[in-house]
Amino acid sequence: MKVMLVNGSPHAKGCTYTGLKEIEKVLNKYGIETEIFQVGTQPLAGCIGCRACYETGRCFRDDKVNEFIDKIEDVDGFVFGTPVHYASASGAITSFMDRAFYSGSRFMKGKPAASIVSCRRGGASATFDQMNKYFTINQMPVISSQYWNSIHGNTPEEVQQDLEGLQVMRTLGENMAWIIRCIEAGKAVGIEFPVKEPGVRTNFIR
Repeated sequence: MKVMLVNGSPHAKGCTYTGLKEIEKVLNKYGIETEIFQVGTQPLAGCIGCRACYETGRCFRDDKVNEFIDKIEDVDGFVFGTPVHYASASGAITSFMDRAFYSGSRFMKGKPAASIVSCRRGGASATFDQMNKYFTINQMPVISSQYWNSIHGNTPEEVQQDLEGLQVMRTLGENMAWIIRCIEAGKAVGIEFPVKEPGVRTNFIR
């Protein structure tokens, strides 16, 4: 079993990373393998809706998005982390997730996912809502905690003082580990992911 933790902050070892590490410690305690995937600081273009990935399964831009897709076919769960920028997710993680979910959704569908957000003071709830929408459009069970998944602090050292936020991260890790193990136990007795109906797409133009 493996969980991919995606760091959408430009700071590889900053506040978002600190929250992800708290989750990682819990997952490792249950023998679940983890990897922290750094989105990085190189420019990431947004999705242009060309649908080339429908044919190839990969984005035509060969960057961090394709690197991520190449890693996730056998991953069992996901945690996406972002700092709060102007009461929203970072531009990098937004572009990254727009394209990763468009071109790689088949590798994430049905797998549990969670988001975490880090902020100095405000904007956490709006960002948390934004992040979770990626999962609910892709039939992914959303893993919750004892409170909204946010941590506060302007530096990693300040994050370590947010005792409630760190506990929220640990509870999230516990819940993620429980769900993943429940899914594995279900598969062992023949319970599989539901077969999807053929898609129906409508609009409101008459």
